Amino acid sequence: MAPTAAGYANATSAAIGALLPKLSDADADIRYMSLNDLDSMLRSGPPTILLNDYHTCARTVECLLRTLDDKNGEVQNQAIKCVGSVTQKAPPELLAPMIEKLSTLKTTNSVDNSIPATALRTFLAAFSRPIIGVQPSKATQEAYAALSKVLVPRLVGYVVIPHGIKNQGSPPKGMLEVRDDNTVDHDAIDVLIELVRCFGPMLQDAEKKALQKSTMTIFDHERTSMVAKKKAVAAISLLALYMSDALLSSFISSIIESFTNPHLTPAQHRLLITMMGSLARTVPQRFGRYVKTLAPFILDILSEQEYQTALEDTAENGVADFEAEEVREAALLALEAFLLSCSNDMRPYTDEAIGAALRFVAYDPNVAGNEDDEDMAGMQADRDEEVEAGPIEEDEEGFEEEGAMSDEDDASWKVRRCAAKALYAIISTRSNGDLLDNGTLYQKIAPVLIDRFQEREENVRLEVLSTLTALVRKSSDNTITLFTFAGETEFELTSNVEARSRKRRRLGSDATLFESPIHSLSMSGSKSPSASRPPSSGPRADLARLSSNIIRGVSKMLKQSTLATKQSGIVLLREMVMVQRGGLSEHFTKIANPLIDAINSCTGTSSSQSIGSAASATGGRLGIEALQLVSAICDNHSSAIIAPYASSLVPAVTAAVRDKYFKVSGEAIVAVESLVKVLTPPRSGSRGQANRNLVGELYDVVLDRAVTVDADVEVRQRAIHALGVLLARGCESGNGRMLSETQGRKATMVLLDRLKNETTRLSAVRAIDVFLPSFQDATMIQGNWTQDVALELGAQLRKANRGLRGASLTALRDLVGNAITLDHLHETKLEELTGMLLPLVSPNDLNFLGMSLVILSRLVRRSPSRVVNPSLNGTLCEIVVAPLAGAVLEALLVLLKVIGEQKVGQQLMQGLLQNVGVNGDPAIVGKAIGTLLVSGGPSVGVKLDDFVTELRSAPDDKRRCLALSVLGEAGLRLGSSSPLKPDVFTKYFSSKSQSLPRAAATALGRAGAGNINSYLPVILSSTSQSGSSQYLSLHAIKEILQFTGQSRADISPYTSQMWEKLLAASQVEDNRAVGAECIGRLTVIEPKTFLPSLRGLLRHATPSVRGMAIQAVRFTLSDSDEGFDEMLQPVLVPMLTAMLNDEDLENRRLALGALNSAMHNKSDMILPSLADLVPLVMKESQLKAELVREVQMGPFKHKVDDGLEVRKSAYETLYTLMEGAYARISPADLFERILAGLEDEHEIKVLCNLMLTKLVVLDAEETGRHLDSIAERYRSILAFKPKDNAVKQEVEKLQEANKGVLKVTLLLQEIVPGKASLGGQVQSEKWKGYWEWTGKEFKGQLASVEQEAKSQAT
Repeated sequence: MAPTAAGYANATSAAIGALLPKLSDADADIRYMSLNDLDSMLRSGPPTILLNDYHTCARTVECLLRTLDDKNGEVQNQAIKCVGSVTQKAPPELLAPMIEKLSTLKTTNSVDNSIPATALRTFLAAFSRPIIGVQPSKATQEAYAALSKVLVPRLVGYVVIPHGIKNQGSPPKGMLEVRDDNTVDHDAIDVLIELVRCFGPMLQDAEKKALQKSTMTIFDHERTSMVAKKKAVAAISLLALYMSDALLSSFISSIIESFTNPHLTPAQHRLLITMMGSLARTVPQRFGRYVKTLAPFILDILSEQEYQTALEDTAENGVADFEAEEVREAALLALEAFLLSCSNDMRPYTDEAIGAALRFVAYDPNVAGNEDDEDMAGMQADRDEEVEAGPIEEDEEGFEEEGAMSDEDDASWKVRRCAAKALYAIISTRSNGDLLDNGTLYQKIAPVLIDRFQEREENVRLEVLSTLTALVRKSSDNTITLFTFAGETEFELTSNVEARSRKRRRLGSDATLFESPIHSLSMSGSKSPSASRPPSSGPRADLARLSSNIIRGVSKMLKQSTLATKQSGIVLLREMVMVQRGGLSEHFTKIANPLIDAINSCTGTSSSQSIGSAASATGGRLGIEALQLVSAICDNHSSAIIAPYASSLVPAVTAAVRDKYFKVSGEAIVAVESLVKVLTPPRSGSRGQANRNLVGELYDVVLDRAVTVDADVEVRQRAIHALGVLLARGCESGNGRMLSETQGRKATMVLLDRLKNETTRLSAVRAIDVFLPSFQDATMIQGNWTQDVALELGAQLRKANRGLRGASLTALRDLVGNAITLDHLHETKLEELTGMLLPLVSPNDLNFLGMSLVILSRLVRRSPSRVVNPSLNGTLCEIVVAPLAGAVLEALLVLLKVIGEQKVGQQLMQGLLQNVGVNGDPAIVGKAIGTLLVSGGPSVGVKLDDFVTELRSAPDDKRRCLALSVLGEAGLRLGSSSPLKPDVFTKYFSSKSQSLPRAAATALGRAGAGNINSYLPVILSSTSQSGSSQYLSLHAIKEILQFTGQSRADISPYTSQMWEKLLAASQVEDNRAVGAECIGRLTVIEPKTFLPSLRGLLRHATPSVRGMAIQAVRFTLSDSDEGFDEMLQPVLVPMLTAMLNDEDLENRRLALGALNSAMHNKSDMILPSLADLVPLVMKESQLKAELVREVQMGPFKHKVDDGLEVRKSAYETLYTLMEGAYARISPADLFERILAGLEDEHEIKVLCNLMLTKLVVLDAEETGRHLDSIAERYRSILAFKPKDNAVKQEVEKLQEANKGVLKVTLLLQEIVPGKASLGGQVQSEKWKGYWEWTGKEFKGQLASVEQEAKSQAT
């Protein structure tokens, strides 16, 4: 009969005592339930439940020890669980006896001999783990004291630390000692590992040394099992985390001595090598200093001599030496660990490491003819010239015949696989800005990997493909597309994204930021991509030279191989297409049919039987990869290449769309979008009508998926977006029409229906946004549809979902931007739509504000009387007061101009003058009033002369500034017809007001930009004066130069005089900044004349002149045109190099800013030379002791760092380079600077935290290797405590630093461990400890930061 459950809420020692007799009951169920009740009582009871009842606690321990030897396994497991509960509540004086009894427990009734060790591990895990640098709790200290007294002696077999106990008896034989039969207790090693993991930071050096010695004795006995030795290696590696530098040095020195032992057996050799690899992963920073001594031992095993000896021995004996093969495998694994964990320390051994890995990746002694392999260098030279011939052109059947070979005694495949892993490590750590740029990886490694496509062992073949794929991926020019489901916008982090406009900025051009794009997402690729020529040099050029060989090899794999190999081959091809933006044009015929067959494999219609068996999920994964490759090929190749296979591709893709597995179906719909672009005009050209039936098939399947309720939500969303693409590309008017009018109307009604559905609304909005910009067929859409869609989109503008609001606003912009759909809107609907838009006309969200203003501009043109009402006028008066700038301000001015042109601006003008006036920024309000004044003319109720009068009679400076701003804007827009003369503005240059002269200079420049001949001579004459008149004249010139886009002929007679005047005026320190901007803008206007002169100024003897020239160069980079770019390209990098090498510290800071601007605006010019520029930036990011000086401030001494600003600029530039050209920067060098920056000043720490948030995405694997180093620096930041007398600013700065660290900590913990190949369980033990510490010490702050991150994400 089962016992009655105890009352856990009334858990007392007496209740526990009442349960103990039941633990000896004959019924196993009663024993189990009693243990369960006991465990529940202990967990729910108060901490003192056994603390004051020594007798009950001792009885509990004794009963638990008996149940650990129970015959019933479930009872034993429950007893082990109770050990942890009892440990947490037991008095300290019972801990040592409990450890003693557990460690000496012998089970007689149980078959499982690991029960005592498991109970000991549960005991150890019951205490909170101590953390380095943090005072452990009292319970943890008491537990360690017991462990030091009892468990450590029990493990090693002797007393390590006496603890003041006299006449202490000798402990029994150590648990780690080798038994008489030359065996070791595996469970004892598990106990050691748990002891070190839980109490490593508290172990004393004597204990660590004793444990290390006892563990090392395990390796000395040949008959000890390999399982025990592997566990011992793990224990030593974990123990190394907590060894002092002296102890670690002593230990590694003993290992080095062991390597020199001539009597070392292969098994011992292998274990020593394995231990070194494990230590490299565990303590990479401290292990790095020993690499120069240990690496030769590893490389000697992999030398050419050893390789030839192995081949000769195999040829002589007929079989390879199995133990020697294991040593080579261990050596290659250790080499991989060295390369990954200590990449900088392994740089001197680069050639040897590459040679060793290449040597053994082709090591196959059991294949005849291996000894006759060509020399690597000769083979490489042949490869460069080889086009059609080569080993991969051997008979196709031979490939699979070799693949069918199997030899259970052959272990050489493990050596080859480890060699491929080592090559992967080299590519991962030494590609960026290093071996990839100098051609080493493609010249030495890639040809050998291509040869190994014929590898007979699939595990090795997959590793080879993975390694080559990594190399191809590294060859990208750093275009990182964050793919989302079809229908979401694609964002790119790329170094080659063109600037929004390469043309010089013109008046009002910024407003186009919120206009509809020239090519919508659906129209991307409207022109058939032409075969782009690869660059003449660099990684992509190297890849292009090997592409044909790679494609031939992969095509064979796709025809005859396993599913896994086919999948890896397809992934390789996709990466090649993405990196080269094509590359398959000449070889598509070889892969087309295998690719179609791979798509069919996921739908069960494959025409051939794949070798080997695989689960359906594997076939599905293969199909997904194949569909992604189809999308990439369609997006990056000419339609003429794909057209011959369209009739086969379309049925395969449509079958995949109908697949029940949602991932296959969703990816197939993405492929449908790409195929639609290939099959429809203008890409399809004259073949358009021939593809009508194929497009119809795609339309039918997409429409079916969009309306089917039993389809997955994600599939329906993608289908809806694809429907938008079909409408955009298939409903063109004229001969290019691919869909009938009925099909088009049906699709638009489906989109309207989906727009009203909550789950598919966002996808429908984006689909509508896709086809509206290109929509030209008035018969396909009825007016009711347009009005329903417009009101539905307007209703979404009130929703809380920001993504939905933004997409709806974009779609609404395109709807009113299309003349056909705009005409469909009734005037009453326009008024209603205006009311929906007004809540978004707010400075709280500038992106929504700019787009809303653009929409309102179009609505005003359509029906000015309905749209321009008191509500709109009031709203515009409110936002004019806000600090607007850039594109948003230009959009506002465009709206005001339209209102004026439609002659409905009188009430708005009254509001601006009466309600706004001087309440806002005079510069912004003046532009608004001036724009409305000129465009509205007499209809606005005021005249230009009114503001001239206001300027003369205004009682205060604010009103005069506003009048000046209005007159300046009016002069700009009136141009040569303006009646205003320069003296209207210049007479205020001498005003004693702080704001009036600057406002007059700005207004003079804007008015002068509209009438160059009348104003510029007067302004230039003022620059000859000294003092404030010269400074103000420079500001006026700056305004003129900003508006000379279409009037270059007007300014050309004055450019030479202007250049001389600017150079002379810029010698004055106060004029230098604005003078440099003017010189830069003038250089852009006439580069042939002034660019050589500007370059000459960089060599001027005076540092201030060079600094001014550097600033001028920076201003040339943001505003430029194609003609200027052609002249700038050959001289930009030499100029940047000269600037970064300037002797003056401030000039180098300015040069770093110029490089930062160049990376943003002229990245294509500097990317090929980053290898020369990045080291200069790295150099400036270093702390220079000679720039730190002490300053006496009263009784205190204060340190001043003159190099801080330069370092800040260097880190800002590194951040920009990392974002746009990470593939060109060495990760090891970059992380070295980031880790150093985390120990620098507050501003640099903030930048380094930002860099880490980017690196988590860019390179999670490399970031994972530095987690321990990051943890050390983050711990020191968080552990810093301000002084009691610290000022408020210091406390706030510290709080900000801690918050930033916790944000990055959460991000690293969430992303990196799941993505990075950390190479071992113990590599990030420091990070684990740091994470646990922050969870305890900063629990509230972490929760707050996490909640803030979640709220921002939503």
